[in-house]
Amino acid sequence: MDQTFARFQPIALSLLRFITGLLLLQYGIAKIFKFPVLPYFANIPPLITVAGTIELVGGALLMIGLFTRPVAFILSGQMAFAYFLGHMFKGASPVFLPLLNGGTAAILFCFTCLYLATSGGGPISADAAMKKS
Repeated sequence: MDQTFARFQPIALSLLRFITGLLLLQYGIAKIFKFPVLPYFANIPPLITVAGTIELVGGALLMIGLFTRPVAFILSGQMAFAYFLGHMFKGASPVFLPLLNGGTAAILFCFTCLYLATSGGGPISADAAMKKS
């Protein structure tokens, strides 16, 4: 069973990178272009606008697999920052319960991007194409 699934690991890595980039891109679009209209992105403070720009550009770069390692590292740090700044202190006291503070996505993005920073973009990426030429 391990050998069967191990064959698909490089393709799964490229797919993970693409889908992570797509999901981050949608957050960036929502924060910067206000589409789709979401009530919690109605009045965005400047720090969230910066985060949205990083997600927009970083998500697009992840989707095509260009500069995957440094982009994923920056996004991982941004997601850790987002969790500790935006989610952990929701409510009366600091709570490390992502179900209660809404930080589940930030934690998943943080560690997925950290993995991508260490593993690269996979065989189907602009980074891999540039290495071949």
